[in-house]
Amino acid sequence: MAGTISATGFSASTAEERSFSLVPGGPLFRLLLRAHMADSELHLVHRRLALAVFVMWAPVMVLAALQGALVGPGRTVMNDIGFQLRFLVAAPLLILAELVVHRRMRLIVGQFRARELIGPGQAARFDDAVADALRWRDSALAEAALLVFVYAAGGLFTLHRYEALHGAAWYAMGVGGGRLSPAGLWLVFISLPLIQFLLLRWYFRLFIWARFLWRMARLDLDLNVTHPDKAAGLGFLGDSLAAFIPIAVAHGVLFSGMIADRIFFAGASLTDFKMQVASGAVLLLVVFAGPLGIFAPHLARVKRMGLIDYGALGERYVREFRDKWLRGGAPPDEPLVGSGDIQSLADLGNSFGNAVQTRFVPVTPWMLIAFVGAFLAPILPLLLTMMSVEKLVDQLAGLVF
Repeated sequence: MAGTISATGFSASTAEERSFSLVPGGPLFRLLLRAHMADSELHLVHRRLALAVFVMWAPVMVLAALQGALVGPGRTVMNDIGFQLRFLVAAPLLILAELVVHRRMRLIVGQFRARELIGPGQAARFDDAVADALRWRDSALAEAALLVFVYAAGGLFTLHRYEALHGAAWYAMGVGGGRLSPAGLWLVFISLPLIQFLLLRWYFRLFIWARFLWRMARLDLDLNVTHPDKAAGLGFLGDSLAAFIPIAVAHGVLFSGMIADRIFFAGASLTDFKMQVASGAVLLLVVFAGPLGIFAPHLARVKRMGLIDYGALGERYVREFRDKWLRGGAPPDEPLVGSGDIQSLADLGNSFGNAVQTRFVPVTPWMLIAFVGAFLAPILPLLLTMMSVEKLVDQLAGLVF
């Protein structure tokens, strides 16, 4: 499993490390391979998207049409915004995210070795952490447990919740509800469990990623406080949050559908959900960006020691610079113009500036804003339920001009 040891003390890159990805593994992926719905690089995504729509959305539409609940007054399947967004937008996004995460994150792990961050004698532990993460990803038991949990929770909560809903709805039989229609049965026992499985499978992958980062934080990492990424050389880990943006959008779509249903069918207002939306944004940041905080103690220590070391070096340099150029210590025949001393002073200032600006978490503030913005974007159109487009444009223009 481990690669060969080079003269520098680092093992050569292993095949597992080069192909590291959170996505292509597990029974479902192997089933998709055999069904020619995917290949080893997760191509053929259009087939998987079509399959998801065909299984989760289309049968409900057909059954609703047969029972006369496709269009008309009341809550039909066509005006059920939550249903349409959940299975025509959110579910495809969760599937499309697999390709995005696979392409963007597969190179991240290799950066630990490419940047020579793994300390001498740590190569075997690094290779073991990579192999362990891949074993968890490929676990058939884990996926089976997720599927069992989805149907157990569905039997206890989802079925009861839909049967308890009152009023005419396309998924209920009769005016007062209480029994699921054929379309409702497909929704509760097929469509909802499948999208819940997709969500839980992503959370499980995040658990694998967090566990891998935890093992990396326990290694003797050779971090450099003057690295220009302002994260002592770990800035590449922030790219993982960019890879997860499609999943943030999917969560925003799910929130938007839930809120839209409450607005149009229960008389609620968008402002009634401000706390839920804020809590959802915070929770997503904790779940997706939180694992990067594992390196905070490392970065805090490196920054503290770097400021001390570079502070001492800077003090020595500026004293000698002052004595040489401001107090007449320079030889009479040494010209000031063209001297490298000033440039060296500037370079030292830049290095010290990098140390001062080193972040405790290897992700930029702009990436955090982009991630939260991706979650909020699908919810913003619901502002139109509170004001017209013209008034909304005037409000936004007032913020700028």
